[in-house]
Amino acid sequence: MKFSESWLREWVNPSVSREELSHQITMAGLEVDGVDPVAADFSGVIIGEVVECGQHPDADKLRVTKINVGEEELIDIVCGAPNCRLGLKVAVAMVGAVLPGDFKIKKAKLRGQPSFGMLCSYSELGIDIESDGIIELPTDAPVGTNVREYLDLEDAVIDVDLTANRADCLGMAGLAREVGVLNREAVTEPSWQAVAPTIDAPISINVVDKASCPRYLGRVVKNINVKAATPLWMQEKLRRSGIRSIDPIVDITNYVLIEFGQPMHAFDLNTLNGGITVRLADGKEKLTLLDGNEVTVPDDTLVIADDQKAVALAGVFGGEATGVTENTQDILLECAFFAPLAIMGKSRRLGLHTDSSHRFERGVDPELQHKVIDRATRLVLDICGGEAGQVVEAVAQEFLPKPAKITLRRSKLDKTLGHPIPDADVVEILERLGFTVEVNADSWGVTTATYRFDMAIEEDLIEEVARIYGYNNIPNIAPQAALSMSDHKESNIPLKRVRDTLVARGFQEAITYSFVDPKLQALVHPEQASMILPNPISVEMSSMRLSMFTGLLAAVGHNQSRQQNRVRLFETGLRFIPDENADAGVRQQPMIGAVISGLQNDEHWSMESKTVDFFDLKGDLEAIIGLTVAASEFSFKEATHPALHPGQCAEILRNNRVIGHIGAVHPSLEKPFGLNGKTIVFELELDALLHASLPLAQAVSKFPANRRDIAVVVDEQVSATDVISLIKKVGENQLVGLNLFDVYQGKGVEAGKKSLAIALTLQDTTRTLEEKDITATIDAVVSALKTEFNASLRD
Repeated sequence: MKFSESWLREWVNPSVSREELSHQITMAGLEVDGVDPVAADFSGVIIGEVVECGQHPDADKLRVTKINVGEEELIDIVCGAPNCRLGLKVAVAMVGAVLPGDFKIKKAKLRGQPSFGMLCSYSELGIDIESDGIIELPTDAPVGTNVREYLDLEDAVIDVDLTANRADCLGMAGLAREVGVLNREAVTEPSWQAVAPTIDAPISINVVDKASCPRYLGRVVKNINVKAATPLWMQEKLRRSGIRSIDPIVDITNYVLIEFGQPMHAFDLNTLNGGITVRLADGKEKLTLLDGNEVTVPDDTLVIADDQKAVALAGVFGGEATGVTENTQDILLECAFFAPLAIMGKSRRLGLHTDSSHRFERGVDPELQHKVIDRATRLVLDICGGEAGQVVEAVAQEFLPKPAKITLRRSKLDKTLGHPIPDADVVEILERLGFTVEVNADSWGVTTATYRFDMAIEEDLIEEVARIYGYNNIPNIAPQAALSMSDHKESNIPLKRVRDTLVARGFQEAITYSFVDPKLQALVHPEQASMILPNPISVEMSSMRLSMFTGLLAAVGHNQSRQQNRVRLFETGLRFIPDENADAGVRQQPMIGAVISGLQNDEHWSMESKTVDFFDLKGDLEAIIGLTVAASEFSFKEATHPALHPGQCAEILRNNRVIGHIGAVHPSLEKPFGLNGKTIVFELELDALLHASLPLAQAVSKFPANRRDIAVVVDEQVSATDVISLIKKVGENQLVGLNLFDVYQGKGVEAGKKSLAIALTLQDTTRTLEEKDITATIDAVVSALKTEFNASLRD
């Protein structure tokens, strides 16, 4: 935001230099990007009056003038400006004056006529104002006064780069408040005579979407003169704020925008059909804006409408059809509060960015509208004349923002800043910022101001106290810290070990967005609700992920479309599960996921080219499970998952608790994700994976081990895992090794059955096992298998 130093000093005038003021503002968090003079350097230019103006005898485009500059004699000056005329107050560069560019004014003759000076234009004085001729000063400009003094050209334009949270400083009122707080100076707001209605001119206002527009004010002003000239003082203040003068009504709305940070708009009353309605667009309405561009207004965008059509984009831009023109006689002034979320992003979607949307997106003071509409009405009456009606208001108090109530603890303030600030200073700082402070024994109860949308928690108040107190006033004290052993559990597995293991097995680590396409996610998790972002980067990135599957599958499709025929990716990160019992209504859970597709190995002459299958990825998963030294705690169980192929999907369990899924991607997902060929994925909870069983020392048996192989025939639906689990249970301590080394179906095995060949290794730590001991154990195993699974030994 650009502002004039002299205008700021009308509000608050601390005894500091321009450089000190800029430094103060920067150190308070409102970074000054530049300080520029409002005009170039020149001297010897004074105000004069044209008392004679005649045609040059030898030149059609020149005029011979006599100028009164307050001296005894009139000065002869030859001028070529088309707007030079009798009675005009002008800027006169006297003989000896030095203009920008070190241009010195001397006596001269132009086509035989003497000229003792020059009548200057804005550009000749280094002032950035477009004009076709010489400067036309107000009729009351005092003759003989130095132009630099009269126009206050010793002023400077200060450009402040505001962060998005400081919308309260997007006006002179907010900047002055900041400077006043920093210097402990009183702030003097401009005063004016309140406008009482002199005519009865009601206007109907109907706010349909009250949550988006909790307050809307309108006021009719009739019989105005739009052709009146905007006062020079207002033009200059606008120019120094980076705004070009257009006409008095637009200038007035821009002026109060810069003065108080509150956007306004003026409609030509006679172009409105009926009253005002604030509503959402229907998605089909077209609106021609003040800049001549036609837009189709999206259905989630707030509009200002009359009884027939939309006439303006609420909080963004006015419409051309109802704009003020040179023929306007009656106007409707509007002043509203729009909720930031109702305006945020709407202008950018339409390729627009206006001063109004910039402020409404960040938040304006919801208690400011009455003051501003009265201020604007007074300026309209003073400059353009006219008669004002009553202020009509539509308000929904329940939707207006309320000041935050925050407790600031003395202990928290001292701990955070590391330096005690006196209680009186803390209270003074907060009260000068416009907050209400209740002093307690060891804390302060603070009610923030309605214009501070960035105040929500205790740390916000601490930041305010610190920046106003002055960061440079807080001494630099090196922190003292005692060395202590870190609290580390030996059973915890570092995540880096898991990553390194997968990388060693040929995986690449992927980092995908936490927000995904809701349509794709609905295919992966059709029955699970997700968290939708209110202001996403794009529609395709508006849903928080429910699993790692969506991002990883999209990454596979992206790589395959770029001729990558072998993809092996893994990712660690959070998933976001809506949960009413969790903080902020969402449970954030660390997960790890992996995906493989394409060939098992890179092409090689010595290896057969085979595509990946379920057991390839299961082997990779078992490799990281092996890091836990507790593989027996993990198991796989056939299951179903909407994103995985039926019959090729399993639950991953640890101690009989489901911690994830593994399987082949369902064929219905291949086209939406752009997948080519079979794709296998897994996902499991990191917290359930990253803790290992600690090793327990035990004696190594000195006695020989004995191996016995058995082949049992069971129904093909019986899981080999269940068979092995039962053998472990029956074999007890003497069973030290167990291995399934063959599964057979075919000749010699009844249809619907399968043969499981299992090697059992038996050993005792106290004695050599005899044949009868081994036989007893094997018989117990076979008997248990027959009882549980109706198993029989294969012949």
